[in-house]
Amino acid sequence: MNDRPRTLDPAADEQASLWAARLEGTTLSAADRNALDAWLNETPVHRALLSSYCQFSADLEQPLAALVGSGAVALPAAAAAHRWFRSPFIAGAALAGAAGLALAVWLLRPPTQTARLSTPLAQRQSLTLVDGTRVELSARTSLQVEISRTGRSVRLASGEAFFAVRKDAARPFLVETPAGSVRVTGTQFDVRTDAAADFEVTVSEGTVQARPGRATAPVTLTAGDQLSANPAGLKVRSLSAAELQDALAWRQGQIVFDGTPLREALARLARYHGRTITVAPEAANLRVGARFNLDDLDEFLAKLEEVLPVRVTRSADGSVQVNLRPDA
Repeated sequence: MNDRPRTLDPAADEQASLWAARLEGTTLSAADRNALDAWLNETPVHRALLSSYCQFSADLEQPLAALVGSGAVALPAAAAAHRWFRSPFIAGAALAGAAGLALAVWLLRPPTQTARLSTPLAQRQSLTLVDGTRVELSARTSLQVEISRTGRSVRLASGEAFFAVRKDAARPFLVETPAGSVRVTGTQFDVRTDAAADFEVTVSEGTVQARPGRATAPVTLTAGDQLSANPAGLKVRSLSAAELQDALAWRQGQIVFDGTPLREALARLARYHGRTITVAPEAANLRVGARFNLDDLDEFLAKLEEVLPVRVTRSADGSVQVNLRPDA
């Protein structure tokens, strides 16, 4: 049997016993659970300390059950299990009961989540998954989440998402798209997929393993790297701090073009706003370079006519046609 848990920090030891007692005897409110999560995340020592009480409880289960069965000892009354314990030793002993074993299961088995998430036209959304990973979704993005006790994965069917993954070496985080996948243990990165063959990964922190399409081996990317894959080929480039900021500007409601072909710029905005925007072949390769408000398509089109020799025609059905001006 393991010894009862010990720590060099008596305050942490007492706090662990108090949380153990509260989890055993009461149902925590959302605010209480947030407070517990915050305390556990302050240092790995806190989670290890609380978990050790549960292990202590599990170690006691069989001998305790045998003693109870033989009549050698009697369990305390149910009411006693609901009081708050001031002594860590008493807390550890009390956790040997059935409620303590339930607490051990809660701590040692990570929570699970299955969900389908999607964002509408021209709207973004931020959320935190059950494992602590933060996700930011761009407009028209579809995501399926599968988090279990043994693995973490999301399916990005379409759109763009930024992930700040909570580190968990035992459960790597996998992002799958129709055009490739990304595998990490804990880092920050952006994934965009506009079609079954288009795949872009931008890393802002840490290291990721990206596997485009049917590649047999993953590509290792570090902070500042951007991988782009499409039918034309695969490209990996290192972004400057300013370029990295521009690539992720959508998170602040902006979009940055730097010598981008007009057809590509319009395609990005058409997808975000769910609008049909076509560009004449003779204007398609004109270059766009500026920072724009991602949510204001009309402003972008108005400025387009100011800086490029094009004419924008809006139809009653909401579609837009961009042509080269006759005098160009």
